[in-house]
Amino acid sequence: MSEQKELLTTNRKALTINLDEPRYGTFAEIGAGQEVARVFFQAGGASGTIAKTISAYDMTFSDAIYGKAPRYVSRERLGLMLDHEYQLLIERLAGQRGDRTTFFVFADTVAARNFKGTNEAHGWMGIRFQITPGGPYSDVVLHVRMWDKENVLQQQALGIIGVNLIYGALYYHDDPRKLVESLLDNLSADRIEVDMLKLSGPAFQDVDNRLMSLLLVEFGLTHAVMFGPDRDVLQPSEVLRNKPILVERGSFRPVTLVNVDMLNCATAQFVQEPLVKGKEVVVVMEITMNNLLAAGEIDAQDFLARVDLLGDIGFTVLISNYSEYYRLTSYIRRYTKEMIGVAMGINNLVEIFNEKYYENLEGGILESFGRLFRNAVKLYIYPMRQEGLELYHGSGQTPSSPVGRPAHHAFASAVLINAKNVQIVGHLRNLYAHLLEAHYIDCIVGFDPTILHIFSRDVLRRIKEGDPTWERMVPDVVVEAIKKRGLFGYTQTVGPA
Repeated sequence: MSEQKELLTTNRKALTINLDEPRYGTFAEIGAGQEVARVFFQAGGASGTIAKTISAYDMTFSDAIYGKAPRYVSRERLGLMLDHEYQLLIERLAGQRGDRTTFFVFADTVAARNFKGTNEAHGWMGIRFQITPGGPYSDVVLHVRMWDKENVLQQQALGIIGVNLIYGALYYHDDPRKLVESLLDNLSADRIEVDMLKLSGPAFQDVDNRLMSLLLVEFGLTHAVMFGPDRDVLQPSEVLRNKPILVERGSFRPVTLVNVDMLNCATAQFVQEPLVKGKEVVVVMEITMNNLLAAGEIDAQDFLARVDLLGDIGFTVLISNYSEYYRLTSYIRRYTKEMIGVAMGINNLVEIFNEKYYENLEGGILESFGRLFRNAVKLYIYPMRQEGLELYHGSGQTPSSPVGRPAHHAFASAVLINAKNVQIVGHLRNLYAHLLEAHYIDCIVGFDPTILHIFSRDVLRRIKEGDPTWERMVPDVVVEAIKKRGLFGYTQTVGPA
């Protein structure tokens, strides 16, 4: 057992590669020194692996070698580095040893903690590699954030994860799950975060990068990952940076007319906010890992179905492991100082006022609200029919409590429960009244009252039972996709001849 652990040390990984005769390549590192190459030199036998190391630290030198990029610490810059160094490697060495060598290039461009400690410590790293001599190349690209408080510790962490990346690509490319999990070998998530990962090329031809991104959250390498409407893996800071953000949380199993109406109405109100008006708004649909778990495990196909359907109707999707809303808004606040809007239904508003979720906080629910509403955050509340709220509480999905009960149980079923007439448990009513009066919480207006009876779980049940009425509860493009792909247990029903 101890021998197996020894093989997984950073030094042993580097030495294993150094002694693997066919492996030969270039290390190109910008910023924070040449931390990955250093590990290979210290491990011994580096002459068997390293063709060249380079650190074009000066911007003028870097531009002259790799060409200009919008930012020096960017995916574009990393791509230019991999392109240039790999082309050189093949041009200069393929004729000499290409028949017996699998070439690789490791590159990174990093901004570690500066002297004043005022900058964002992050970077891009990647490896381009062959799996057979003379064969085509494959890529692994990732974005990292460094959380160590000292520059020297950040450098050390970069060296470790760089070695893990190279080792994983070379030896675990046929087991991508193991590759992802191994990125934190000899590290911890409080030192390094990997919030974007993309695998491409023939070594990964059967890999779905959205599932690989989901593994980042599952294995604790990051708290959230993001996908674009075109199903591409996105790096959150590139999308969210310095923009007003509107987010709607849901299970989207499947996405319904209510989900879309809620977001459209909330967006119409959000863009009119004085702090938002005239600015480019980013709208995001968010799914928590809690909503992805079924019987303790994630159903990959179910997850992909939800992300695909949201993409089909043009939404960007965020997958997070933040159960509480204040954690979600704190995460978004990393990237922007602009206003944050959160669209939700009455049922989710009810849960926010359930004190059991904040027992781990020293300040309880008051601390959670202080974190949730600080720095221009507003909740936009979509209404619900009274019977819908009662159905929700009686469904077993969440514990029943006095929180969120309708103000008057004698309301007719046609009466809507909204942010103004929902009743909050006695000792929290004044707190709620303050949030409402100060417009931290607002009612969504302009909604479609004819669709308020729609719930995702009801749509899902009808799909599985073959009840065609579900088709009137979801957008047309979603109906088409569910039928075409046989999603959520849909089977084609054949009528009488």
